[in-house]
Amino acid sequence: MQAAMNKNKLIEFDREPDPIRHDWSFHELRSLFDLPMNDLLYRAHSVFRRFFDPNEVQISRLLSIKTGACPEDCAYCPQSARYHTGLEPEALIPLEKVLKSAREAKDQGATRFCMGAAWRSPKDRELDRVLEMIEGVKALGLETCVTLGMLSDDQTRRLKESGLDYYNHNLDTSEGYYSEIITTRTYQDRLDTLKRVRDAGIHVCCGGIVGMGESDDDRIGLLLNLANLPEHPESVPINSLVQVTGTPLDGTPKLDPLIFIRTIALARILMPKARIRLSAGRSDMSDEMQALCFFAGANSIFYGERLLTTDNPDADSDRKLFDRLGLSMAGPPHQEKSR
Repeated sequence: MQAAMNKNKLIEFDREPDPIRHDWSFHELRSLFDLPMNDLLYRAHSVFRRFFDPNEVQISRLLSIKTGACPEDCAYCPQSARYHTGLEPEALIPLEKVLKSAREAKDQGATRFCMGAAWRSPKDRELDRVLEMIEGVKALGLETCVTLGMLSDDQTRRLKESGLDYYNHNLDTSEGYYSEIITTRTYQDRLDTLKRVRDAGIHVCCGGIVGMGESDDDRIGLLLNLANLPEHPESVPINSLVQVTGTPLDGTPKLDPLIFIRTIALARILMPKARIRLSAGRSDMSDEMQALCFFAGANSIFYGERLLTTDNPDADSDRKLFDRLGLSMAGPPHQEKSR
């Protein structure tokens, strides 16, 4: 009986309609998420091949340009001023340091350079310096991305005028679970920022974190909200919680790796043209787990031994893994293969 039910599910979802949709129902996503693993991976990989070269991975580098002392209470974040994590706050770093890191990133194969500042929202005088960073990194021939918190309309306009390519602003989790993780800003605040960014003509980078004690329904709910936005994010980072001593989520039970892979596969099916990025938490993933994530549709990573404040595999380890899997780094956007 169960085998027949699974076969019916596969038939229902194995048709070839236009995969670009913004009207998914929770029931549809639940049915996809619950497919036998081989069926889910088959569907995700089939979608993947329609839009990307499945053996190319886009490389980004992430640099913290202002660290710590954030007034927000995100339960996962060591940069919150509310938690005692041993992190030493740092002011906005000099332009020269940013450009040096960007040059190194480009030399190692990165095509996008991402800059993160631990702010609730930037002050205008702080934004002036960030705009200089964006312009300097763009001049090196790299795509630019920043994450600065919430923005005003004028700040968003100025970022666009500086040449910013991407703005990162994650939803983090489902709307229903959100208050368990953050209380200092609302889910609607995040959606409003995403709308400002999109309306200004800046590409959107938006995803979330799994492994924070949420349910499968919450993971599905996060992806449902992303997939049903008027336009899909061009980049979708899927983070696995990195537990940091001193944060409220330290000690959270570890997520089953197969659940993480299912989440990647579902994101690929729902947002076929997006770069699905394996983000935080890769240091705790086996090579075999990452290989399955790449098969399921992940095609972007952060390169380098450090993210904002947490560890990441070093570049040499990633190169060796790519060699073993037969993967290559994607070239600049105009050189990427289209399908």
